[in-house]
Amino acid sequence: MLRVERAGVALDGAKVVVEVGFALEEGDWLGLIGPNGAGKTTLLRAVAGLVPYTGSIRIEGDEVSALGRRAAARRVAVVPQIPVIPPDANVLEYVVLGRTPHLGYAGSPGPRDVVAARSALARLDGAHLADRRLGSLSGGERQRAVLARAVAQDAMLLLLDEPTSALDVGAQQQVLELVASLRADGGLTVLSAMHDLTHAGQYADRLLLLDGGREQASGRPHEVLTEQLIARHFGASVRVVRDEEAGIAVVPLRPQIESGQPVP
Repeated sequence: MLRVERAGVALDGAKVVVEVGFALEEGDWLGLIGPNGAGKTTLLRAVAGLVPYTGSIRIEGDEVSALGRRAAARRVAVVPQIPVIPPDANVLEYVVLGRTPHLGYAGSPGPRDVVAARSALARLDGAHLADRRLGSLSGGERQRAVLARAVAQDAMLLLLDEPTSALDVGAQQQVLELVASLRADGGLTVLSAMHDLTHAGQYADRLLLLDGGREQASGRPHEVLTEQLIARHFGASVRVVRDEEAGIAVVPLRPQIESGQPVP
């Protein structure tokens, strides 16, 4: 499905991603983790064909840089960290925009595109939102609409950039469960940059830890989410808790002063 080999990206002369490589099969979910500025978002943009890169990034054997923007968008759907949301548009109008890569250069959405948009909303339990204005939605409802637009795009690879940022804990769980259900039902392949390490460990099959644009560790969540690696690359003191039912949880620890008492 996706093969990345020695991929690099330079922005304004600075190397932001340095020789990163991984491969995804259909239905995989790889989580990109790392501190701020590690190169996660830039790597996602390279996979989507939105920034120039060195090395190789291939989707089903085709080099992304050779596909062109429209052809790449038929294979890759992107949910950005801060999507552009026109507040006065209704949800259905917004979701229909996901059909744009499938239209001709002078084409406009037709009845089949509206059906596809309504189907995407229904898959995400959002049919009741179709006539709502985007500006009237809660954070969780708005993210549901953004995901529906990506689903309507009918791409095989979904790129998520911090999909739960600025959401409360309930909405975070709802969004991640929606992504998990799309993956289970339709074989969707997911590549996501994730800020919350607990969510990364509970939802992704594998994790890739970036720091300074370079791969620092990769593997199953229990192999990457260790207290030592988190301390080294995030500068955080944590305890990693493993539970057979709940999965992995990364719990921050308060710093201790010399007396052994927590800092107030």
